Amino acid sequence: MQDTATHSTHPEPEMVHITINRKRYNIPQGSLAVSSLKDWAEICAADEVEQVIDGKLEPLQDNATVQIKGGEKFISHPRDGGSS
Repeated sequence: MQDTATHSTHPEPEMVHITINRKRYNIPQGSLAVSSLKDWAEICAADEVEQVIDGKLEPLQDNATVQIKGGEKFISHPRDGGSS
C-alpha cells in the first residue's frame, strides 16, 4: 500500500530568507504584494517600502508586487510630507 499523504499535486512554495529593516524573515518564494510584505514585517500601512537593488533604494508602490527569490532587502519609513 502506498502512502499518498507524501504526494501532493500542489507542492509547497520554497521558503527563502529576505531582510526587512535589518531583520531576517523566512517567507515563501514567488510573487508577493507589497501590502503582504508590510503584513509580514508588521509595517504601518501608511509607511513607504523601498527595495535595495544594487545599493540603491527603489520605491515600491503599495499596489505593486515583487518577485521573491531569496536575499532581497527592503526598508520602510514614514512617507515624506511633500507639501510646499
